[in-house]
Amino acid sequence: MQKALVTGGGGFVGLAIVRKLVSMGIATSVVGRHQYPEVERLGARCLVGDIRNREFMAQSVVGHDTVFHVAAKAGIWGDRETYFSINVTGTENVIAASRENGVRYLVHTSTPSVVFDGRDIQGGDETLPYSESPLCHYAESKIQAERLVLAANSEKLSTASIRPHLVWGPGDTQIIPRLLERGREGSLKIIGRGENLVDISYIDNVAHAHVLAANNLATSGQAAGEAFFISQGEPVVLWDWINALFADIGIHPVTRKVSFRAAYRAGWILERIHTILRLRNEPKMTRFLAEQLAKSHWFSINKAKSILSYSPLVSTQEGMENLLGWLRQK
Repeated sequence: MQKALVTGGGGFVGLAIVRKLVSMGIATSVVGRHQYPEVERLGARCLVGDIRNREFMAQSVVGHDTVFHVAAKAGIWGDRETYFSINVTGTENVIAASRENGVRYLVHTSTPSVVFDGRDIQGGDETLPYSESPLCHYAESKIQAERLVLAANSEKLSTASIRPHLVWGPGDTQIIPRLLERGREGSLKIIGRGENLVDISYIDNVAHAHVLAANNLATSGQAAGEAFFISQGEPVVLWDWINALFADIGIHPVTRKVSFRAAYRAGWILERIHTILRLRNEPKMTRFLAEQLAKSHWFSINKAKSILSYSPLVSTQEGMENLLGWLRQK
């Protein structure tokens, strides 16, 4: 790997990958909708455009041997057309551009949500099938995107997919800020018994896994056409982890509880109301969110260990210390 392109390189995960690549002396370019000063300070090049524009993507990948396709519309609420235009059509464009312009290796950022079907998953591995009834457009579109990437694997373009779970750490713009906001306003409730185990993934470990995948594609090629779950390798009790974070920054712990059935029903009702009234803001509860907050979902990382030689570089304890230091500086 000598010259890499990162789609979505101005985002949380993408920027971490950019930092990793630059630190390794790899010439790096970033595709995004804006000019990113932090990316440029790192010494990477910004290419401003939309992955839904095939001509722009074709021009952008020229001269790169490796593409990290991180760009996606995340979240659990929004119109289906937007999710699919970015996550599916955008991925089609990245694949087509890579094929047509001599890119050798493509590493895609996926999500464990592609296999989540509302039931507890405890130690599941990559043999789990894709969900047949995803409850949000994000999961549905990411299933299609990952299928496209893995099906595109060939002698000329080697592909792999990384599935990090609940990515957190300094610079987080999604999970941690939303948890803190809800915690401070006192609107969080434990859904179900509060004993569900979930995987978490520190940001630097996620970037590390992506680079390991690219290096594998360029050497042994064992990762070609494969997907990999990535995490700390030690699931946490979700609500205990949240309350420990809250305690460290002076937010009252979450103690109120609501049954999973009641939360799921409330999610169904709120989804209908928001859809009928065409409300743009995200409902306080959805069926998918109720399942995510009540069910266990943690995965074996043995495949990543075996093929990618992955192991977390940063422990959960060290990661939490880094996160707290960052939060206290804000």
